This record gives sequence, C-alpha cells and structure tokens, in this order.
Amino acid sequence: MKQIHGTAIDIAGKGVLLLGVSGSGKSDVALRLMDRGAVLIADDQVELSLVSDKVYATAPKSLRGYIEVRGLGITSVPVSGGSMIALVVELVPSAEVPRLPEVLYKDMVGQKIPLIRLNAFEVSTPIKIELAVGDERRIGGEGPGDRK
Repeated sequence: MKQIHGTAIDIAGKGVLLLGVSGSGKSDVALRLMDRGAVLIADDQVELSLVSDKVYATAPKSLRGYIEVRGLGITSVPVSGGSMIALVVELVPSAEVPRLPEVLYKDMVGQKIPLIRLNAFEVSTPIKIELAVGDERRIGGEGPGDRK
C-alpha cells in the first residue's frame, strides 16, 4: 500500500484521483463533482493498493469521511469505501492545459492510469472530468497509441 497527497472521488463506480500542489483546487473540484452526484473516497491523503492488477483507492482511517473546505474548515461528508482508479487528473495552471492533448498515463503503484491535465478553477472542469471518465477509449486502454 502507498499513501499519496491527493483527493479521490467515485463517479458512477469509477475512481478519479485528483493530484496537484497544495492550493491547486483538489478539494474544490471534489466538492463540485459531489454536487453533481459523485461520492468522496478520500481527501488530502489517499491510500493506493493493487487489487487484481488494478489500482484501488481508499481513505486512511483517520481521515475517512472528512474533506477540507477552504473557508469552512474540516467538514464531514458521506463517502465511498473505495474504488478502482480509472483516471488521474493533474490540476495545473490554465497556461499548462493543452488545447489538444496527447494521450498520457501516470504510473501509480506499478500500473499505468490514463492522465489528463486541467485547471481546477474553470467552471467546466467537473464536466470535463465526467466526460473523460465516460470515454471508454481513454480509460479502457483502447485509445490511439501505446501507453506511455
């Protein structure tokens, strides 16, 4: 098991791992996705483990059921017990978001997971994440090109 700094959310049974520097908007994006029906897995720290060659995300016991909401503090929310990670979203400044991105992957506990880069504070970011999660060519490993 590996513990990393990030936030994980379950969207219709598919896990999304949000990564970025402190203040990049991970919890903010998670809150907006939760408002659209997603369920929090973990905030701030995510435990990753390998289950049948898939990356599984859970919350550390001490943080389970909590999210840090800037301006409100630590808040209790309903959570998922965990989910297989289907997509990694790296939250970056707007200037670093490619207009037409190449297919990228992030190595997580020895497995390659599809990766996209988005800016957390664009209004459309939660919708873009939902579209990417629903794109079987992107998350199913059947997209153009080899996994990088």
